[in-house]
Formats: sequence, C-alpha cells, structure tokens
Amino acid sequence: MTDLSIIIVSFNTREITERCLKSLHANFNRYSLNYEVITVDNGSIDDSPRMLQELKKSWPNLKVVVSKKNLGFGRGNNLGLKTARGKYILYLNSDAIVTDIDFRDLINLFTLRKELGAVTVKVVLSNGKIDPASHRGFPTPWSSLTYFLGLEKLFRNIPVLNRVFGQYHLVHLNLATIHEIDVPTGAFLMTPRRVVKKIGGFDPAYFAYGEDVELAYRIKETGYKILYYPLWSVLHLKSVSGLKKKTDPRLRSKIRYHFYNAMKIFYRKHYERKYPWILNRLIYLAIDLKKKISS
Repeated sequence: MTDLSIIIVSFNTREITERCLKSLHANFNRYSLNYEVITVDNGSIDDSPRMLQELKKSWPNLKVVVSKKNLGFGRGNNLGLKTARGKYILYLNSDAIVTDIDFRDLINLFTLRKELGAVTVKVVLSNGKIDPASHRGFPTPWSSLTYFLGLEKLFRNIPVLNRVFGQYHLVHLNLATIHEIDVPTGAFLMTPRRVVKKIGGFDPAYFAYGEDVELAYRIKETGYKILYYPLWSVLHLKSVSGLKKKTDPRLRSKIRYHFYNAMKIFYRKHYERKYPWILNRLIYLAIDLKKKISS
C-alpha cells in the first residue's frame, strides 16, 4: 500500500496550484517516501486542467481527477479520496506551500500514538504569523461570543483569564510546543485512512467553509485526539480565493453565503439541541447580523 496520499482540490487557482505542486515535488526529492499526489480540479476555467496534465507527464506520482463542475471543497476532497491508496491521507490546500517536511516523521507519530486521529503542523501566513484558523477550539456559543466581542484579544496575555476568554483560538497554549487542539485548518490536515473511512470523509452538507471544523468534531467525537505539531511548518498563501479576494460582487455574495451558512449548519447539527430555544434564536440572529455587516 502507498504510505501517503496527498489530496489537493483546485478551483481557478492555476498559478498557485502549480507552485504548490512543484514545491511538493521538490520536497519529496529531499525525503524518500512511497507517496501519491491526487489533484482534483473542481471545474476550473483558467487552464488549470491543461497545466495539471503537463505536470503529470514528468511526475508519475501525480494523479489528476477532473470534475466538470465545482463540487465544493468537501465533496471535491471526497472525490479525491475515492482514488487514494495511501495508508495516511493529507488534505492540503492548493495555496499551501510545503518546502521542508519529512512526512515519515508525521507517519511515525500515528504509529507511536494510536489515539491520534489527525495531525497538523505549524501553518504560517505570508506575514510570518501563524494562521489563526489552524489552531482553534470548537466554536461553542461562549468561545464565539468572547472572540467576536474582542475579549479574546483583550485577555490573551493574562494567565487564567486567557484560558477563560480565549477558547476560540486556544490562546493560552504555547505555539512553540506540541499539544492537543480541537480544530486544525483544512489547509493541512493529516489523518490515517482508517479514521477518515470510519467517519465517512467530509460532510457534503458544507459547500465551502466549515468542513474542517465538522471533520475535526467528528474525529474527536469518535474518541480520537488531534495534535498540533510545530516541529514542521507550511506556508499558507491565504486569501487567493474567498471573502478577501477582490472579485466580482456576485461571486463574493455566493462566498459570503456559504461562509455564514456553514456556521448555521454546524450549530444546528451539534449545539442546537444542547441549548434553550431563545439562545438558539439569538445565535442565528447574530450570524445573520454579522453577515449583513460584512456585506
């Protein structure tokens, strides 16, 4: 069996995807491993399919899956999983640049610690800071409230209080040390094949955004742990797509819809039954209000 299958979903990010793949290729020239890279093109119209086929000619480890339409992030990854043969699966964003990671070390973590359901590395943004989305707690009503009210930022450097008010991004934890977290980013999420098969892959109810939170929740719900492992790092060229990208208003409106709809889907599935109806009503109103403000 192949040791590692890396699944990358690409949608109209030709240049960034090409950079991602070439960087991966160079990385594996440094570290020997039985691996495959599966790139799923999600109905791109920017010449991405041709670029992928060209790369494939000189890279036998690269597999290309072309979808005629945009399936969304989760279903795109699930499509790639159908082709994957690896004992371990890495979900990698097309805008994540791997330059120096020995994946044998990460595989060894799973071998030594059977309770691990997922591992992520230090995901760094272009400004040198860690991607906040890569080191999170679950978005409970309390953690979300304290984050959006700015209390997390206010108390992040005060012991004890940062643990109480900084649960959204787990600000009380040392980013230089290895420790457990709740939610990594889908930009770099590695998991054993047996785990992802057990939980059924990504939830197709999410089109874009929220899939990583949902996947992490189900991994931990099943009894596994998720590890933040900063001994290796990856560069995340965030905002090449999404809400912060300058694009036409109609596309931004669709992106905004999926972003805030993902919040509602997650809350409805995992928290709504735990809280009184009046709080649930307030939560949904708060999401709608934030969506309106963001527009």
